[in-house]
Formats: sequence, structure tokens, C-alpha cells
Amino acid sequence: MMTEISLNILDIAENSTRAGASLVTITVSVDTSADKLTVTVKDNGCGMTEEEVSQVTDPFFTTRKTRKAGLGIPFFKYAAESTGGSFSIESEPGIGTAVTAVFGLSHIDRMPLGDMNSTIETLITCHPVTDFLYIYRYDKASFELDTRDFREILGDIPFDTPEVSAYIKEFLSENKLETDGGAAI
Repeated sequence: MMTEISLNILDIAENSTRAGASLVTITVSVDTSADKLTVTVKDNGCGMTEEEVSQVTDPFFTTRKTRKAGLGIPFFKYAAESTGGSFSIESEPGIGTAVTAVFGLSHIDRMPLGDMNSTIETLITCHPVTDFLYIYRYDKASFELDTRDFREILGDIPFDTPEVSAYIKEFLSENKLETDGGAAI
């Protein structure tokens, strides 16, 4: 099992890029009054059939040809449900897929959120043709990073340019701190 929720998010978002998504939306929402942490990864990739959706939480089901097991989604589901939370997948062929995991925020078995700033920066710099919309909410405060906005400003300058990559990480770090006041999640 992965040690941080951010690593699960990375795995699911990687699945989205392999599914041909041009846009991946990642939402992390902390609701302290409801004691919930909700993570949604939604894409506009190739989507899955009803049969594939029904099998995707089976660790011995994968559509990849390079291995015979797919453990990312089953582990993510287990991690959410073991905290009293829930897990769902909605998908439609040709439309895309949405994976939602709800965690009990204060549950003793909830793994830490982890380094979301590095996860988002890695996804953006390693997938130059995919757009990412990252939304982070902490109670009533929130911020978002949309690579489509960055593309308008940067023009042809690639995201993996060291200065751009550093700026993305700084943008994420400053906005997270402003949104949650440095709360450990």
C-alpha cells in the first residue's frame, strides 16, 4: 500500500494520462467540521465500459499489457474505506472517468495527504501535453492552479524549464499555506 494519499493521486492521474486525457482535474477538499477529506481525480480520457468499472477494484484486473496486476485503485479504495470513508468510480467510454475517495479526516488509520505540491508539479512537468486543473479547498478557503492559464502567459516556454518548474512549486506552496495556514493533513 502507498504511504501517502498524494502517491495514490499520482498513480490515478498517471492512469488518466495513459487513457489519453487532455485535461485532468484533481480536487482535494478538507472539511474539518464534517471530519472528511475528499479527493477526486476526473479526466476526459477514453473512459471505461461498465464491465471494466466493475472489475477495476480487483487487484488482478488491469488493462495494461506490461503487467498482470493493477494495485493502485484497489489500494486507494481500501485506504478510504478503512477510515470509514467511501470510494466511487464513474466512467463512460469516450467521455472520461472520475474517481472519488472520501476519508475520515481524523481517523487513526488515515494516511497523511503527503506532498501534494510535489505531486502536482511532477504531473505538470512530466506531461507537457496534458492540462491539469488542481483545486485545493480547506474549509471555506480555496485556490486553484490551471495549466491552461499558465500556457496563455508562457506561450511556447515548456513547464519543465527549471525556472517555470520552480515557480509552479512556489505558487503551490504559497497558496496552500495561505489556504490552510500550514495545517498538517
